[in-house]
Amino acid sequence: MTKLYGGIGLHANNSVIVLIDEQEQVVYEKRTPNGLSNILSQLRPFHARLHGLVVESTYNWYWLVDGLMEAGYAVHLANTAAIHQYEGLKHTNDHSDARWLAQLLRLGILPTGYIYPKEDRAIRDLLRKRSQLVRQKTSNLLSIHNLVTRNTGTSLTGNRIKTLTAAAIHDVLPTPDLALAATSTLAVMRCAAEQIAAIEHVIKARVSLHPTFRHILTVAGIGQTLALTIMLEAGDMHRFLTVGQWASYCRCVNSTKLSNGKRKGQGNTKNGNKYLAWAFIEAANFAVRYYPDIQRFYQRKKAKTQGVVAIKAVAHKLARACYYVLRDQVPFDIKKAFTSQPA
Repeated sequence: MTKLYGGIGLHANNSVIVLIDEQEQVVYEKRTPNGLSNILSQLRPFHARLHGLVVESTYNWYWLVDGLMEAGYAVHLANTAAIHQYEGLKHTNDHSDARWLAQLLRLGILPTGYIYPKEDRAIRDLLRKRSQLVRQKTSNLLSIHNLVTRNTGTSLTGNRIKTLTAAAIHDVLPTPDLALAATSTLAVMRCAAEQIAAIEHVIKARVSLHPTFRHILTVAGIGQTLALTIMLEAGDMHRFLTVGQWASYCRCVNSTKLSNGKRKGQGNTKNGNKYLAWAFIEAANFAVRYYPDIQRFYQRKKAKTQGVVAIKAVAHKLARACYYVLRDQVPFDIKKAFTSQPA
């Protein structure tokens, strides 16, 4: 029985399905409205022959990938950032793109993304929502700070802003309109803080650190929230064969293109997991503040470059240390990660 290979280009309201055989001849090709039952019905006649299906999507793939896997298909999630067609092509469309996915699968050279386990995905996304709300809360706090500074020439600390009352705002700002702007921003900030607390309560009640991740808490700068973030975003650590792959996924390595020893631009600097990148930057800032050995390493780096680059160097060190902590199941050793010798 001839094997078939399928590519599905998933869009907002429709999907393009292309199936090819081992000679790369198109066996089936159709654009169909989105809907799991509809797509399954299109694929059902080919189920026994389908060697694999590739789904290409930038954001809305959960329902389709989960449904196809539950129906018994071997599903691959395409890594859209790593897939490129020949740039000399004069004409491409959704059908040719789906056919290209199937061809890459048949040849065994398909760049794939990680399909996060369905049972843990909801709690991971809830933690991501917390991160979004924290950014919104901070943005509103800075908005009030800038509003006061622009109009009064004075500066309020973050803790002072958090304790402001409506009466105090009217005393600080010169006009009712400015006071209203600050009051409304403060209300949004406090609402975000309430939702953050509610989310944290649910997360701590429903999920705890897996035994293989408990040593993460020994790493400098990493507390409970950052440890949970690393655990839920990392998923199965066995997919990272080397420390370099892990560091790259955490966005802790440079992205450059070299030719004959000369720099010829840079690659996709955002390729990787932005939540892990945030976690290790946060850990780096805490570690620099409270650990003398790491502070000395940071100061040496800062003397040679910028502060932002120095913090990223600390984050890179922490990310690499976490890989070995998780791989070898050992506590963090600050002397191994940050030696006393000049960097």
